[in-house]
Amino acid sequence: MWVPHATAGLAVLETGAGSDEDLLSALDRLLPRDDRWRHRHGTPGHGRDHVLPALLPPYATIPVIDGRLTLGTWQSVCLVDTNVDNPVRTVRLSLLRG
Repeated sequence: MWVPHATAGLAVLETGAGSDEDLLSALDRLLPRDDRWRHRHGTPGHGRDHVLPALLPPYATIPVIDGRLTLGTWQSVCLVDTNVDNPVRTVRLSLLRG
């Protein structure tokens, strides 16, 4: 999986039990939305959106067996993008046969 955007990343985690909100809270603590960033176009704090993919990469490799992603019981693939300036995102999926 690949996200061709400069402000987005992919995370594999449990959702719906608070982990997704915990991730967003952790990102807010690590990457505050304020004026410290040199990258300044867009909404205030937008520079942090461009740092996010260094922590959550824009790719994930997940094996597929019998046509299904082999995620663990509680795992989900999540697109993470805190950029409010561009609401439309693309995720590309490639399958390689081994």
